[in-house]
Amino acid sequence: MNKYPLHITNGDHLNKYLNELEIVGEKLVWQEMLCEGPTKEAIHSQEHIELRRQFFNDFYNVELDLEQVDFVLNEQLANTERYSEIVLWFEYDLFCHINMIAVISLLQYKKIDLPIYLVCSGRVPGSKTLKALTELNTEQLLDHYKNKIALNKSDIDIATTVWGIYCGKDHNLLKPFIVKNSSFKYLTNCLKAHLKRFPDSVDGLNTLERNILEIVRDNTIKSKHHLLGYALNYQGYYGFGDMQLKRLIDKLSVFYTEENDALVLNRTGHETLIGQYNSSYKIDSNMCFGGVNKYEYQFSKKLNKLVKTITNVD
Repeated sequence: MNKYPLHITNGDHLNKYLNELEIVGEKLVWQEMLCEGPTKEAIHSQEHIELRRQFFNDFYNVELDLEQVDFVLNEQLANTERYSEIVLWFEYDLFCHINMIAVISLLQYKKIDLPIYLVCSGRVPGSKTLKALTELNTEQLLDHYKNKIALNKSDIDIATTVWGIYCGKDHNLLKPFIVKNSSFKYLTNCLKAHLKRFPDSVDGLNTLERNILEIVRDNTIKSKHHLLGYALNYQGYYGFGDMQLKRLIDKLSVFYTEENDALVLNRTGHETLIGQYNSSYKIDSNMCFGGVNKYEYQFSKKLNKLVKTITNVD
C-alpha cells in the first residue's frame, strides 16, 4: 500500500493553497485557538472538549462543531498506518505556536510513531515584515516545504512540556524555555509575548491592550473598524484574528470615546497609559490562558516575571 504524508494545517486558506499547488498527501485542518480560554493537557478528553465548547459559546457566541472535533480526533488521527509522515504547517505567532505544541502533545499521547516535520513561516529574505504561510508566493512556499524541519526527540519533549505548563497554574515555568535551543525558531518570541498578555503590574494593561490604546492616542482613528485594521497589522507575535481583536477593542471602550467621527482617549485612558494608576479592574474580562485566569497574575517588568495579583495572594 502506498503511503502519503498527513499535512496538519493552520486553517482553511492554507489548506486551499496546498491543494491548488497539488501538494501530495491528506490534509487535516486544525480549527482551534488554544491561545485563549481554558485548556486541559489531554485535549482529546471529553472534559477538554466541553471546556472549549463552553468557552466559545460564552466568549464569542460560537457553537463548537463537535462532529468536526470528533472526526479529527477519532478518524483522521486514529488510522495513521496509511501515512508516511506528519507535516505540521504553522506560523511564527503565538496563536499558531500554542496550537502547534498542543498537536504535538496529542500525537505523542496517541503514540503515533511517524516522523514529524515542521513548515514554519516568518522571516523571508528581502522582506522587512514577517510573513504568514498564505502570504508566501508559490516559489517561497514550495521552498519552505522542500526545506521542512525534522523534529527530533528533544524538540518533541520541549513542545509537550511547554503544553503541559501552559495547561497548568504556574506560567513562570515557561521562562527557561525562552532561552532553550530547539528547532522552533520563534518559540522564544512567542513565550515572551505570552507572559506579557498578563496585566502589567504598574498600569494593569497587557501588551496588546496598551498597543491598541497607543494606536488611538497617536493616530487619527475614525471608527472601531478602522482601529481593528491597525490592530491586526501591528500586533507583533500574537497572530490574533478579527474575532479576538474585535472583542478586545470592545472591552477597552472604557478608555476611549467616539466623538466627531473619531475615537479619542478619555481621561482614564490617558492616565492609565502614563502609569498613574492600575486599571486592570476596569476591563471586564474573565479570560483564561490555558490553566490560569488572566487576572490571577500580573507581569512585573522590574522582576521580568509573573507575580500574583495582590487579591489572589494566599
